Amino acid sequence: MIKSDLIAIMANKLTHLPEKDVALSVNDMIEYMAEALSKGERIEIRGFGSFSLHHRPPRNAHNPKTGERVITAEKYSPHFKPGKELREWVNSSNPEYPAGHEHDLDDDNE
Repeated sequence: MIKSDLIAIMANKLTHLPEKDVALSVNDMIEYMAEALSKGERIEIRGFGSFSLHHRPPRNAHNPKTGERVITAEKYSPHFKPGKELREWVNSSNPEYPAGHEHDLDDDNE
């Protein structure tokens, strides 16, 4: 799924909102999350998972093309840890959604 798919699905479910407003909300949420991570903050969404930063210390490496030894700079990389409910949902043995196969999020079991 890509962001435009998510926006379209949400707009179809939230019929009282114009798609433009849904897109703005999704884009704002992603921007706020990126800003929080860039400030070193942790993001936790109960039932879904958490986003945090992992520190990568400098390390000895080499340029495979030239063989030259280099020391990489330290950096932080975003890390996602799925929540228990998400892990259980993804790993469930529901025959309707076997692991590794995409399914349509538009269909609700209502």
